[in-house]
Amino acid sequence: MNEQIHEQLKEIKRSFRLLMNGVASHSMRQKGVSYKINWGVPIPDLQKMAAEYGKNYELAIELWKEDIRECQVLATLIMPAERMDEDLVEVWMERLRTQEMAELLAFHLLQYLDFAPALAYKWIASDCNMYQLCGYQLLARLFARGMEPNERGINEFLDQVHVTLAGESLPLRHAAYNCVLSFCDLGADFDVIAQKALADLNIL
Repeated sequence: MNEQIHEQLKEIKRSFRLLMNGVASHSMRQKGVSYKINWGVPIPDLQKMAAEYGKNYELAIELWKEDIRECQVLATLIMPAERMDEDLVEVWMERLRTQEMAELLAFHLLQYLDFAPALAYKWIASDCNMYQLCGYQLLARLFARGMEPNERGINEFLDQVHVTLAGESLPLRHAAYNCVLSFCDLGADFDVIAQKALADLNIL
């Protein structure tokens, strides 16, 4: 790590103390959102901070290594999408620990990657809940932006959704259901296809 990045990292960590929200931090812990350190800083405050630093590949790399909620949120905001290759995505995914961060990573960064659809379809079929969760978050974002899947993609998606919605994980079922709603919003044809495929689950 070069000296400038090291100093920026120290400055960022210090600034969290000034923005600390103990009530929010405590509330997250009660809901099972566990980080080594969580200052409870609101996302809008972190977005303002990210705007001040701008896109910065080296700083984002170092921030993501920290087991601190605010550092990781900032990393998702300042990492340039064009510098994020598949190997780096895998490294970041290995450090993913919470549902909140899966949502923010997909929303702030992953949806802008050229290979985002391939990642999403691979992850929703993963054995790892965190990968599945991030996959559904990512697909929901892509559908919301108007990305229409081809026939194979539709079949893969609905087959996997059916398995997930019949499963026991509440966070996964919630993410899959929201993803289905985004899929249905693509148009009447997609809505009909989803209703037929998931009719036995009686969710739509």
